[in-house]
Amino acid sequence: MSFSCFLIFCASRRAALSDSQIYMKTIAIVAGEVSGDYLAASLIRELKQKTPDIQFFGIAGPQMIEAGCDMHYPSEKLAVMGFAEAIGRLREIYAIRRKFRKYCIQNPPDLFIGVDAPDFNLSLEEKLHQAGIKTIHYVSPSVWAWRAERIHKIKRAVDRILTLFPFEAEFYKRNNVPVSYVGHPLADVIPTIPDQQAARELLDLPGDKKIVAVLPGSRRTEVEKIAPIFCDAVALCEAENNNLVFAAPMATPAIRALFENIVRERIPTTDIRLFDGQARDVMTASDTVMVASGTATLEALLCKRPMVVAYKMAASTWWYMKRKFIVDRYALPNHLAGHDVALELYQEHARPELIASEVMRLLNSPDSVNKLKQKFTDIHEALRCNASLQAAKAVLEVLDE
Repeated sequence: MSFSCFLIFCASRRAALSDSQIYMKTIAIVAGEVSGDYLAASLIRELKQKTPDIQFFGIAGPQMIEAGCDMHYPSEKLAVMGFAEAIGRLREIYAIRRKFRKYCIQNPPDLFIGVDAPDFNLSLEEKLHQAGIKTIHYVSPSVWAWRAERIHKIKRAVDRILTLFPFEAEFYKRNNVPVSYVGHPLADVIPTIPDQQAARELLDLPGDKKIVAVLPGSRRTEVEKIAPIFCDAVALCEAENNNLVFAAPMATPAIRALFENIVRERIPTTDIRLFDGQARDVMTASDTVMVASGTATLEALLCKRPMVVAYKMAASTWWYMKRKFIVDRYALPNHLAGHDVALELYQEHARPELIASEVMRLLNSPDSVNKLKQKFTDIHEALRCNASLQAAKAVLEVLDE
């Protein structure tokens, strides 16, 4: 090869490398709790399947890391519920947001995706959007239920919002916010007909007894308030029927340690079986569920399990939230059904005797439970949209705009 040909070859190689660098996309992504970690990880895997060279970095949980996201901060740092409860963590959380925002502006990704965690992500998205970075918010804040004024901030902050439920997409369309309804990934992966016996065998739970699933939440602040109430309700159920088995899935080792301490204090002689993760298996194995309000209520619906929903937070947080609510129902299953399919008990109404009474009613009402299961099946089928694929398509559309 002549020297001039060699120079031409080197120039063409540099051009090829430059082109590959131009088309290698980078996405910053932030999720703040267990459910967000799952949604983000599913989206990362789908995007990597469609665009293998795409790179991810951000505030990530273990599932996101496993899917291929470079973690700058662990998502558990953001997992706090309520205004009063967050006060002790505000300095740390603000510092994380400030540092991550600065990094993104200095090293701009092609796109930022905030997954849920609206109190953290919307402000971050607004600043990044102002800096010229495209932004997507995945999982609608509950503007259709409370704090409706946030719609104006969302308009300023995002290029598109991805919603899990159809009634949310209609709300954004009415308010002229770019939106894609993608469905819910849990509806895609949970079987329409759950196999209760297989779940019991997997968890080594008895097949001939009534099983009550106990889900006190995934955040420390909520478990501290709800777990004592649930434990007292367990004691009341056990007093009425000593042939029940109780099963509680724990979101993290730290939550398990906290819950074990509460169990020892409130119901030291009760046989309550703890599992690391496996919430879906535990609910599938159960006959009824007592559950903290949140994403777990949707999972209980998709597992076709009747439930009683309870929640308790700091009085000041509840006072503020009640002033902002524009709906009468808070639990997702009741919103999706359009009427009450689960008893909701909040704050002073979240009492052990009311929870236990509803659990026992559900255990002893097979006809009404069968009607509930059919309603839950109808909702499940409506939410099946191959959500992660639809979300990935929307992300790629925004990247290409």
